[in-house]
Formats: sequence, structure tokens, C-alpha cells
Amino acid sequence: MPGISAGRPALRMGPAELVQAAAMARRFYLEGKSKIQIAEEFGVSRFKVARVLETALERDLVRIEIRVPAELDAERSDALRARYGLRHAVVVESPADGADESPDPENLGEVAADLLGELVTEGDVLGLAWGRSTIHMAAALDRLPPCTVVQLTGVYDAGTAERGSVEAVRRAAQVSGGEAHPIYAPMLLPDPATASALRNQPGIARAFDYFDKVTVAAVSIGSWEAGISTVHDMLPEEERAHYSSLGVAAEMSAHLFDAEGRRVGRDLGERCITVEADRLRRIPEVVAIAGGRRKSEAIGAVLRSGLVTSLVTDTVAADFLLKDFTPAPRPALERADPDGD
Repeated sequence: MPGISAGRPALRMGPAELVQAAAMARRFYLEGKSKIQIAEEFGVSRFKVARVLETALERDLVRIEIRVPAELDAERSDALRARYGLRHAVVVESPADGADESPDPENLGEVAADLLGELVTEGDVLGLAWGRSTIHMAAALDRLPPCTVVQLTGVYDAGTAERGSVEAVRRAAQVSGGEAHPIYAPMLLPDPATASALRNQPGIARAFDYFDKVTVAAVSIGSWEAGISTVHDMLPEEERAHYSSLGVAAEMSAHLFDAEGRRVGRDLGERCITVEADRLRRIPEVVAIAGGRRKSEAIGAVLRSGLVTSLVTDTVAADFLLKDFTPAPRPALERADPDGD
């Protein structure tokens, strides 16, 4: 809210000017009156009102403060949006107790839930990929316009579906009052044939049919290390070593990326129940939710892939990303294909 104070620079104005300027400023900034209304009240032209208001700002008679909730960092958010060509970037304060060592602080999910409430409109199709952050986000949802909700990936463990992405899809659909299309299948299968057979099952096929209709998607990002990447944890040691040798730096929805944002290990996708990368690229709004020191490099890699349009992260990851001068020739707004497909 604007504050009105007579600071030292304002003393150069005469007392009548000070009183008039303060009164006009109060009408305009605090009472919401237009310049024409103020001009009529004081018997002057609206152009003089504009000059008085401008002088009041220049001479520190009026001070305008822009405030956002304490947990949001507006400066970092804007810098991150500009640096990576994002539509939206929201940076949340990292925990002060050092808890940023854990992946994806839960407050990211809460902020992402509020962001989805802004982005989703009536009739949209909302896609949710598996991930701790998207599950936290779904649990925090308290408002969504009527929309269809579809699951974009299989689950980490089919035995925990009720507590994971299936429940997240149900929760989002319940809040919006729309249809839910969950996927009751593991994310990773032992071979391509099994994965193909599952994709053709009626319930899963119906969910896949919605992938091209998704207008807003929420995804998680994982670093290629134990406990931080779902796919990493699902693979046996020999396969982990194989994909590590390809230079994997990040994982998103079972797609693997090197540090430059190029997809690697594409054969893995043949065994996965997940939305394809080219379909992700066609979704108008893809919101990634990820933070913490251990995910910082992975977030940068995924941003350079061009698959993500918006990001919810924390100050620890944001500081790393803003200091990372690795070229990002394909900002997310262009939605370019980093692989030339």
C-alpha cells in the first residue's frame, strides 16, 4: 500500500503544494479516485493532477511498495522466467532449517496447487505425471474449474497406487468436479512387449487417448541418483550403470536427459507407461515442480530440453540456475525440439 510521508526532498515544496499533493495522492492511491474526479474536486485540469502525482513520486512524498507473500521471491522468479524463456516461474523460499537437502520441499506443492488454480480454465484437460511433488500438489488443491483429469504416467509401484498418482488424479477430479482417467499400471515394465500389451488394455488406452487433448500438465523432475529419480530406483544396478554411461543428468516422466537437455536412452521409453516426449512438447502449458540443491542441475537440464513452459522451484535451486551460464538456445517459449525430431 502506498505510504504518504514528508521526507527531506519533499521540503523543497511549499506548504500549500505539500498539502495539495498529499491530498491528491491520498485520493488517487488510497481512495481509488480517477484523475478526472480529483481534478473536478480541486478545480484544476487532469493534466495538473498528473503532474502533481508525478512530482509527489519524484520528491518522495509518495512511496509505493510492491509486496508479495513472504514465502515468494518475486525478484528471483522474474529473473528465472527471463533467463530460461519461461511463461511462469515461481520461486519459493527454501526452508531455513537446512531441510533443502531433501528433494522437493512440500511447500512447492502448495504453491503449485495455487498456480494450477490460476492456469486451468473450465473445459481444460489436466494431465498429472507421477512424482512426489505432483502428489503433494494434488493433496493441496482446494480449487479448480471443471476439467477432465488424466494420468500421464504409470505408477512407481502398482501396490501403492492408492497413495500415489492414482489418488492424485482422483483428488484433482474431485476438486474440479470433472472426470478422472487414472492408469492402473506400473511405470516401468520388464520388456517392450509387456508395455505394449498394457497400453492396449481398454482403461489404459482411454487414458492415452486423452494425451493429445491435454492443455495443462504438471510434472516432476528427478536427478539421476538414488532416492531422487523414480526410474533410477526401479532399475537394476547393471541398467543404472548403462544409462549413467550415456551421460544421464535428469529424468522427467521416464524420459532421460543429458546435461545439455538432449534426450538419451530412448529405448527405456519402450518399456514405460508414460506420455511420449513429442506429445509433451505439444501441450500448451507444462508446469514442472522441483527444487532443492540435489535437483538443481537436473532442473537446468530439463529446462534446456524445451519441454517445460513453467517452473515452481525454491531459492536454492533458483540461485544455481541463475548462475548457470550453460547456453540455453531453445527457451521453453519456443517449444523447439532439442533432438531435431
